[in-house]
Amino acid sequence: MQHTILNDILILLSVAIVTVTLFRWLGLPAILGYLCVGLIAGPYGLGWLVFDDVILFLGELGIVFLLFSIGLEFSLPLLLGMRRYLLGIGSVQVAIGTLSGFIIAYAFGVDARGALIFGAAAALSSTAIVLTQLASQNELKERHGRIAIGVLLFQDLAAVPFLVIIPLLAAETGTLWQPLLLALTKSAVAFVLIWFIGRRLLPSFLHSITQAGSRELFTLAVLFLALATAWLTHMAGLSLAMGAFLAGMLLSETIYRHQIEADARPFRDILLGLFFVTVGMELDYQLLPDMWLETLILLLGITIGKGTLIIALVWFARIGIKTAFRTGIILGHGGEFGIALLFLALGEDLLSHSEAQPVLAAMIISMLIAPVLVRHNLALGKRLFKNQPKEPPPRACVGPISDSMQDHVVIAGFGRVGQNLAVILRKLNTDYIALDTDNNVIHQACLAGESVYYGDCTQPGVLAQVGLRKAKAMVVTVNDLSVVARSLSAAHTIDTDSEVLVCTRDDRNLETYLSKGACEVIPGTLEASLAVAEQLLRRLNYGETDIQPLLKSIRRDGYHELRGTYSVDEERRFDNHQIRLQTVCLTQKSYAVGRRIDDLGLDKIGASVVAIRRHGIRGEKPSTEARLCSDDAVVIEGTIRQLDFARQRLLKG
Repeated sequence: MQHTILNDILILLSVAIVTVTLFRWLGLPAILGYLCVGLIAGPYGLGWLVFDDVILFLGELGIVFLLFSIGLEFSLPLLLGMRRYLLGIGSVQVAIGTLSGFIIAYAFGVDARGALIFGAAAALSSTAIVLTQLASQNELKERHGRIAIGVLLFQDLAAVPFLVIIPLLAAETGTLWQPLLLALTKSAVAFVLIWFIGRRLLPSFLHSITQAGSRELFTLAVLFLALATAWLTHMAGLSLAMGAFLAGMLLSETIYRHQIEADARPFRDILLGLFFVTVGMELDYQLLPDMWLETLILLLGITIGKGTLIIALVWFARIGIKTAFRTGIILGHGGEFGIALLFLALGEDLLSHSEAQPVLAAMIISMLIAPVLVRHNLALGKRLFKNQPKEPPPRACVGPISDSMQDHVVIAGFGRVGQNLAVILRKLNTDYIALDTDNNVIHQACLAGESVYYGDCTQPGVLAQVGLRKAKAMVVTVNDLSVVARSLSAAHTIDTDSEVLVCTRDDRNLETYLSKGACEVIPGTLEASLAVAEQLLRRLNYGETDIQPLLKSIRRDGYHELRGTYSVDEERRFDNHQIRLQTVCLTQKSYAVGRRIDDLGLDKIGASVVAIRRHGIRGEKPSTEARLCSDDAVVIEGTIRQLDFARQRLLKG
């Protein structure tokens, strides 16, 4: 088969759709499906896919966007709070793991330089697998999740010196310390510059982008920031992924974090799946029968050995045996940065193809097992430690603010109504998160301590980020029909049972909103009329037993009796869909005189008779059997077009 970019993409997509669908149907993680796609269709399988610079680069971009998304859920104070896990447990685990891997590889006859790369690769776990799986299980903020993230971050940082060392080992220069120290200094300077410059410039940059009012421009800006920062750190000697993580951390402290997460998620999910396909393509499993012993020993070392080491380290830190076990289960496998180290060493001729295959096979097999173990870490922990006392919850949360909220209210639109709702909710000590796209409003509200973020309420991803599934209700205070309709659709995409209230200026789209899933629609002008009426009736000495049932009946009837108004010429020109009232006076020559209302067929055009004034007295809504008389003043209800038809029918037939 001829290998072209288009052919490879079509083959990749078709095989991925079938395989991932099968794995999801079996209840297995999608990551396993992507790995199997690479194994089946890769160069050592059916040969439908070959290694290509484009595919490999796109796979690397998957890691970039994963780390970018992770960075959005972190902040510098949070990382400092995790230093016990990041520097303590993480550093000891990487050091002991590297030494153990070095000893095993050296015992199998690999030279010292290659054995060092083996040890470093085996010490690293998969950030992509762990964080993707923990996020889907809502375990990032639990104690074992926080410890795992801290260890993974240190592993990613530890990979940087090895990425620098490998070319130096290949060059066989006299000493490694001088070039290594120079490379690490450059990296540290780049890190500090990006951090401090980014904190000053990024908010202003995003503010100017959002002022343009273009969703596409905002998405382009997000992609640019993620890739540009990754490129800068790569040029300074750090990995692309580390730069993306730094960019995410910088943006996590802005009001745009939820919208950015929603925009970046599709790119992350697609490219990350492609990365796991490339991992599966790496394994030459035809060599497995000849190297089964080495592969088995390395597999046991990577899974059981590394897992036991992490369990011991966490337990020695007096965090709890159940948490220690769950953390060890989560991190006992190989990782994408370890595979990257192996392939860099292969490219520099530090390892031969046959030497790399046992550790590569062990790492990929462990990565195939890892999603299943991560998914069931809680069940395994409960089964082994049934009588252990319940451990205290973590003191800090990893993830968006909404992750720690329960039974809050989501306010879509932070104009006058949204701000007034926030005042009332604060008085009742009810949590809320507000979304808006007006930077000026957001800036002023944030300065005052309001929980308001930049975000498009018509996107399911944004609503998911602000915790709509855990919210008690959502209130849409936007007046644009299309925005409200798309917000209702997005809300019910996240949660079909979500309670969504719509507050609108008038009643013109009341039925439309109800048909699209709004549980309540509150027209502001009609509610204002009821508020005035309530105060007036009290001043007229009517009792609450008279007032409240009347108001409730009007609301229960969908404000029907209040929705018609007598239009003027100015209104007729600009509002053709508003329900209006019109009075038609009948004469002896009028077609309707002597006929029943039902015979006129007004209901067929959508109009109706709501009242008749006869002999100077206005009556209630007449029955359809009532006959019209000369000199009657007939009050009809409908839209402008319906009223015109009804008038013609009454007068001329």
